[in-house]
This record gives sequence, C-alpha cells and structure tokens, in this order.
Amino acid sequence: MSSTLATAISALLLVAVLAGAVIRPFGLPEATVAVPAAGLVMATGAISLDHARAEAELLGPVVGFLAAVLVLAKLCDDEGLFHACGAWLARTSKGRPPRLLAANFLLASVITAVLSLDATVVLLTPVVFATVARLGARPKPHVYACAHLSNTASLLLPVSNLTNLLAFTASGLSFTRFALLMGPAWAVAIAAEYLVFRRFFADDLKGESPEPAEAEADPVGMPVFALATVACTLAGFVVTSALGVEPAWAAFAGALVLAVRALVRGRTTPLAVARATSLPFLAFVLALGIVVRAVVDNGLSDALGHLVPHSASLPALLGIAALAAVLANLINNLPAVLVLLPLAAVAGPGPILAVLLGVNIGPNLTYAGSLATLLWRRIVHQHDHDVDLGEFTRLGLITVPATLIPAVAALWVSLRVFGI
Repeated sequence: MSSTLATAISALLLVAVLAGAVIRPFGLPEATVAVPAAGLVMATGAISLDHARAEAELLGPVVGFLAAVLVLAKLCDDEGLFHACGAWLARTSKGRPPRLLAANFLLASVITAVLSLDATVVLLTPVVFATVARLGARPKPHVYACAHLSNTASLLLPVSNLTNLLAFTASGLSFTRFALLMGPAWAVAIAAEYLVFRRFFADDLKGESPEPAEAEADPVGMPVFALATVACTLAGFVVTSALGVEPAWAAFAGALVLAVRALVRGRTTPLAVARATSLPFLAFVLALGIVVRAVVDNGLSDALGHLVPHSASLPALLGIAALAAVLANLINNLPAVLVLLPLAAVAGPGPILAVLLGVNIGPNLTYAGSLATLLWRRIVHQHDHDVDLGEFTRLGLITVPATLIPAVAALWVSLRVFGI
C-alpha cells in the first residue's frame, strides 16, 4: 500500500472512530466502530502487525488498571460512599449555593484524583443532581463543576486519568515524584477554575434555600470499610511504584477486597462485578490506540514533530500545553496524548507533564475534548437537564486559558524547585 493511501485510510478511520464515540448511533457502545476500524488498519497494512502488537502491549496494563478502578468505584458506590457524599454536601452547604459550590469543588476534586474522573462523572454527577434538588438550588453551576473538575482535577496522581497513566509510563517518574511535581499545578488549576465559576455563575449562586431537615435529623454515616480500602489502595500505588510493579495490581487488590465483601454479604453478583469493568469501553480504548498508532506511523508524527518544542523552559512548556489542548479538542484527549507523548519525551519528564496539562485541562472547551465530557452530557440529558452548547463553550473559552496558563507556570516552578 502506498504511503498516501495508508495515511488517508488511517485518518478516515480515526475520524469514524471518534464520530462513533460522540454520536453512538442507536445507543451502541463506542467499541462498535473502533474495533472494526482497528481490524481494517491492520488488514489493509496501514499499520504493521508488529506495531499493532506493540501498541496493545503498551496499553494492556493501562486497560487493566482502568477495569480495576471502574470496579473499585462501583463497589464504593454500592457501599454507600457517594450517598454519604451527597449528605455531606447538603449539610456543609447550609442552604447557601456558594457554600454548596465550594463543597462540590472540594469533593469532586478529591474523588477525581483518588477514584479517577469516571467516578466523578458517572457516580457523583447524579448525587449532585439529587442534592441540589433537595436544597432547591439552581443545578447549573454545580453540575457544570462535575464536568470541568473531572478533567481539571485529574492532574494530581498517575491513577486519576487514563491519560495520566500513559504519561506516567513514558515519564519514568515514581508515583510520589509525579504527584509532587503535579500537585502545585493541580491546586492552582482548581483554584483558578473556582474563581471563574464564582464570577460566571454569580446570578445562579444568589439567594438561600432552607436546609432540608433530614440532612441533620437523619445523618448518613461514612462507609469506613470502603474508605479504608481506598486509602490502602492508594498506599499500594506508592508501594508498587517503588517496586517497579504496575499500579494495576494495587487497583485489582482494592477491587478484589470490596468485591469479596460485597459477594459474601449478597450485595452484588459476579455478573454485576463483570459488568462494572465496562468491557466494551476497554475494547474501545485498545482499538483506538491501534488506530491512532496507524495515523502516527503514516505522517502525523512527522507533521507535529516540527511544532513540539524540545526544552523545559517556561515558553516551551506553555507552547506544548497549548498544542496539546488544541489537539485534544480536535481529535479527543486520548488520541492526542498517544500522539504527543513520544514527541515530548525527547526533552524529558517536564514536557511530558506539560502535555498532560494540555490534554486534561483543554477538553473543558468542547464536548468532544474528552470521553468524560461526552459521558457527562449523556448523564445530564438523562436527568432532563439541557446543556446549552454556546454557554458551555463560552465557559470553556474563559476557564481553559485561566487555568492552563497558571497551571503551566506552577509546573515550571515545581520542576525548578524539586528537580527531575
């Protein structure tokens, strides 16, 4: 096959895969288009079988981790963790929308960092809907916060986002080193996002509503066992990183502990645990990686190679993050990180982390920027709440630069203070 034809086929198939993930015709899973597309790029020779196998081997541990975390988050929900979080939000807000927004920012940031962005989108968003309904508050700022923080607040740990795991593997950093370098950027980005939300949604945050009596009369206790399991799982991530073991094993251990407990108590079934892994979505991630690798092999890497700065200076980091943000909104953040990581890795961990800032914060600009935002939109529609595309975009046009620029500056300071 000629290189021109291979480039055209791989590019068209990538567009088809992303369109299928956005539109999901007839409600079919994302893998419905992605898996046949991966088969086509291999069958037509747009990607060699060796390169396809190498991509699958690279993504294998990442997909295994994702499956374990999805199960862990679902079992935490079954234990009542997110119900308790909703009760905490109601008590903390004291009927005041600004307090509710601040509490929501704190809760969503912690849940995203610890249990990954999928937990915030899938499990916390419905809880926030229920909480604002109880309080009689306007839902818009609080529901939008779930979408934005599922992206922005996923910067902290290697396990907070699928993109982080890919960057973590490429960076060669330890788990604690990664968190140390990204911590200031994470805090600065969330703070900047909060300030924008307070200003943008000022009208929606006015007034007070009576605090529901049941918030105090019937307090919901925190599920201690689930919290302890999550804490031990986080400690396991640190230990496995120090030992050079994939973090997926720590996530698997945490999920196994909760699964055994739930099965023994009759709170779940083996089929429900298997469904929680979301096998079609895992297949989508693997297939997407193969299609993206075909596009990279057929010219995209060379085209972008001239645009990626090969240094860790502040202007270079800003340029890399901006490029990553733009690319994430054009082709989605997962393909963007797969494309940019090999190019940024030449200059060391600093540029790799700058790519991560771009692909995690940048997707707040458009629906298609990240899979998490697409999923959030579906959940919002299920709750009969309309999301205005123009308003979503206007908010993104303000928040993305307002968070990305100071976050990159904070990363640059971290690199200089803590070193690499």
